Amino acid sequence: MIVTFGIALAVILLTIVISMLLRRKLREKYAILWIVIGVAVLILGLFPQLLEWLTGALGVQVPSNLLFSLAIVLLLGVSLHLSWEISQAEDEIRRVAEETAILNAEVDRLSRRIDQLTPSSRDEPDLPTNPE
Repeated sequence: MIVTFGIALAVILLTIVISMLLRRKLREKYAILWIVIGVAVLILGLFPQLLEWLTGALGVQVPSNLLFSLAIVLLLGVSLHLSWEISQAEDEIRRVAEETAILNAEVDRLSRRIDQLTPSSRDEPDLPTNPE
């Protein structure tokens, strides 16, 4: 029963990731990670003896302990990577905001300069309109 659930979960995960990738809702660099996870879960679901062999090779007593340990390490890695991505995005946002503020100040300065150099509409006489 649990093996069937693992296989179904892997197929659903892969389907969702590929669908999001095709609709451009998920970037390739993130999709690769989730595809690797989905394929790994699918392989372990199809070949549960592989998990038992891996458990024995690593000296872990219970296969589920190995799965939980791998899941925790994986989640820590994903969290660290996403924290790095957020930091990079915040730096870029700050840089763009600073550039925008500088450009807005320059536009305001140039607008005031133009206003000083051009006669205002109040100084010009009213011209008669030509009704045709």
